[in-house]
Amino acid sequence: MKRRLAAMTLIALLPALAMLAYNELSLRQERQLEVHEQAVRFSRQVSMEIEAILEGIRGLLIAAAAIPAVAGGEPDACDVTLKAVSARLDAFVGNLVVLDRNGRLLCDSLNWPTGTDFSDRDYVQRALATDDIVIGGYTIARVSNRAVLPVALRLSRDKETVGVIMTGLRLDWLQQRLFLRDVPSGGSVTVSDRDGVIVARNPYPESFVGTVIPERYRPLVTAASPGSIEVVSQDGTVRILGYQPVSAKNPLYVSAGIARDTAFAPLDAAALTGIVLIFAGCLAAFLAAIYVGQRFIVDPVHQIVRTVTRWRDGDLGARTGMRPERGELGLVGASVDGLLDEVDRQRRISAQAEEKRRLMARELSHRVKNTLSVIQAIVRQTFRGQNEQIASFQKRLVALAGGYDLLLSEDAQGASLSELIESVMRPLRDLDDGAVRISGPDCVLDAELAVALSLILHELGTNALKYGALSVPEGHLSICWEVEDDRLKLTWAERGGPDVVESQREGFGSRLIRLAVPASHDPQIVNDLAPQGLTFRIDVRLSPRKGV
Repeated sequence: MKRRLAAMTLIALLPALAMLAYNELSLRQERQLEVHEQAVRFSRQVSMEIEAILEGIRGLLIAAAAIPAVAGGEPDACDVTLKAVSARLDAFVGNLVVLDRNGRLLCDSLNWPTGTDFSDRDYVQRALATDDIVIGGYTIARVSNRAVLPVALRLSRDKETVGVIMTGLRLDWLQQRLFLRDVPSGGSVTVSDRDGVIVARNPYPESFVGTVIPERYRPLVTAASPGSIEVVSQDGTVRILGYQPVSAKNPLYVSAGIARDTAFAPLDAAALTGIVLIFAGCLAAFLAAIYVGQRFIVDPVHQIVRTVTRWRDGDLGARTGMRPERGELGLVGASVDGLLDEVDRQRRISAQAEEKRRLMARELSHRVKNTLSVIQAIVRQTFRGQNEQIASFQKRLVALAGGYDLLLSEDAQGASLSELIESVMRPLRDLDDGAVRISGPDCVLDAELAVALSLILHELGTNALKYGALSVPEGHLSICWEVEDDRLKLTWAERGGPDVVESQREGFGSRLIRLAVPASHDPQIVNDLAPQGLTFRIDVRLSPRKGV
């Protein structure tokens, strides 16, 4: 019962649990989209800031190229000018360099040897071929040994290419700018060149700068458009990564990652709180269901069962004492009490009726015996001097009286089969001389079947005494029976008597034997008139069939 109540409580809570689960799933999906958009915005902000820096360097190079000493190609005047300009930009860019159209050094701000060949640098060749600013890849400067990002711009005079002016964005300065950004806890910002070499990173730049982005994420560098993805970063953190790929407008790849655990921490905390509250609510509901079930269902049911058990075991005064106002089970308990009161009343009425029946049975038995006594007296007066006939007739009256004595005894519900047979056979033959053998399990016959068998046995016994095995001293009779599946199977076997001669017509006795047992007992009779003696078998139901 308690388990069923707990199950019903859980079923009642299922809609609320399903609603909470749906809300939690919806919130997480919305948060997932929100974090992806936030990561893309974050990467776009960093990318725009780097574009602004590179645009400033472009302006610097354009301005420096317009200075006559630089544009005129005079090495000494150019060196002095570049040193002056570089002195103001030392924290921002590296060496300022001017190359001729062959990629050889003309002048610079660090006094490198004139004629140093830079024609092998890819960014120099690209700068000579375009009017736009050219950004090189991650480079370690030859003289300063600093990591820089080369920036080059073509020099032209009268629409003719005369050389290249270039510098390098100091990556340590860019790293410091990256550190100044407010990166969320567990987040990351990565900047790489078009080849995927990381030029700046926050956090752990010492572990990543100068290394190459893993191959599985390399397609993001040259992706067709910005986007976002959930990845496991090289530091082992699961992040939602927003990225800005390299393009004509954006020469560097930028990615900004937001740690998934950090992004979902408020939802996780709220979910944990919700789970705890749900568990507490379920526990409270279960405890309430158990208490309510125990107090208002289980205990009353047990009280009713205990009362019925006590009443069944003989405590006829057992009652639940429950009242209808205690609810439905109280009404059931009160109804059980009413039923037990009615059964007790009916039992008393039945006992009184049984007492009256017994009194009437005793009176009837007394009157029947008086009637039989009168009949005996009449017979003696009528057949005076015929002692043998009188004795035979008296025996039959005694057998009939014995059958009534059994039926009218204290056990009015039926008669014992063995006692019935003895009461019928004793007046016909002394049962102690061994001529009559009786065997079989004791069983009780109802009144209807007892009267029928009494008449049949009396008729068979009378015939045996007159014509059969009991009519001669050497004859003997066996009466045996067995009970199987609510059926009585009785066999009457005579042996040692005169030869049996079958009658050509059915007399009253034969009809009595055939029709005495009611059809409700499903009688099956076999009468075997063999020369060595009569064998009579009867098979009847002990419990009569209803409706027959």
